[in-house]
Amino acid sequence: MSERHTYAAVIGRLGESLKFGINPSLEGIGALTDALGRPQDAFACVQVTGTNGKTSVTRMIAAGLSALGRKVGAYTSPHLISYTERFEIDGKPVPEVQLARALGEVYAAAETLERDFTEFELLTAAAFVLFKEHGVEWAVLEVGMGGKWDATSVVVPKVAVITGVGLDHTDRLGSTREEIAADKAHIIKNGSIAVVGPGCVGVESIFEERAAAMRSPYVLKVGVGPNPDVTWRIVRRPRTPDGTLTVDVSVHGVQTRRATLRAPSYQAPNIATAMAAVGVAVWDVGDGSEAEKVAKSLRFPGRFELLRSDPPLVVDGAHNPEAAGVLASAIDEAFDDRKPVIVLAILADKDAEGIVRALAPAARAFVVTENGSVRCMPAAELAAMVQRVTGAAPRTEPTLERALLLAAEGGSPVVATGSLYTAGAVKALLAR
Repeated sequence: MSERHTYAAVIGRLGESLKFGINPSLEGIGALTDALGRPQDAFACVQVTGTNGKTSVTRMIAAGLSALGRKVGAYTSPHLISYTERFEIDGKPVPEVQLARALGEVYAAAETLERDFTEFELLTAAAFVLFKEHGVEWAVLEVGMGGKWDATSVVVPKVAVITGVGLDHTDRLGSTREEIAADKAHIIKNGSIAVVGPGCVGVESIFEERAAAMRSPYVLKVGVGPNPDVTWRIVRRPRTPDGTLTVDVSVHGVQTRRATLRAPSYQAPNIATAMAAVGVAVWDVGDGSEAEKVAKSLRFPGRFELLRSDPPLVVDGAHNPEAAGVLASAIDEAFDDRKPVIVLAILADKDAEGIVRALAPAARAFVVTENGSVRCMPAAELAAMVQRVTGAAPRTEPTLERALLLAAEGGSPVVATGSLYTAGAVKALLAR
């Protein structure tokens, strides 16, 4: 490999594209993939969008298809520590040398075109190159934002999954759930089978109308409407941060599969959504044994992830009020009456007040800090907000490492959250 295409070099060059921000158009990614020979046409796709839960569902779908004998690529974002986390082949991140080679090919194609490309466009194109190179049969693609103009929407998915709709990215997607749903609905293309998740209650008609317009052969509703196609029942709830969840999933009330995994109960609807998507993707959900095998091996980086047992340290990437509310329920479930100290760092463009309000009932106290991102809200500003919302002044420590030590004093359980950047920064500290 040339010096120009070493991993450090291609990642450094990738950083230069951050200045181009977000491009609300498919022209750039379309031109780039055309220059690469349209690698995305070499495999079938499942595309996953949604305000919350889309990364978990993407991982579950990929694992389910792999367990049924398919060769599968998964593309998620953002990463916690390394860019290689975004690209998985049959559950394993690609090696740095392979990502460097794929990005080198993408850069070479980009240089033939008279335009600039965003970081996400370059990474998405690299995912397609990697998946074609590895000969995957299915690629499961997590949408970065929305659906209409996301770079992943250059594909025509066989299965289009919408986990749910909440108020996030309102500056770009719309100020109401209806407007945001209309944007996300664009992942349903001609012939796509639509899987409408439980977070779509109240706006499900928007996806049904889009599916009808696109002549979708089927719309599978998971826990949505008076007669959902897919339902789930929690058999066993976890009672500790490393406890297991057991869920029974039924399709049309007759076909039931059981899954047991290490996760909070909030993953139950995600399990049902993923199993529904796997079923319609290959019209085969096996005999149920593969569901058990997949579920037991699944891990969800940055999603209620236990990094340390004594004293307990959990990280979670909750970055909006809806996700924070779900996290608060998971804390109550796992920690019982022993409330944790919450270490909080939030990006400045997020609804910090809503996040704090959602988390406050589950917290013994807050320690506010910063996660190292240039977009992070200053600790002093966040501290003032926490005091305004809760009536109590939090401890403030701009250094994340020191904030974790303060939170764990006396053996207190700790939950670090507010952003995936926060979760990633904590994982990086513990990995040193």
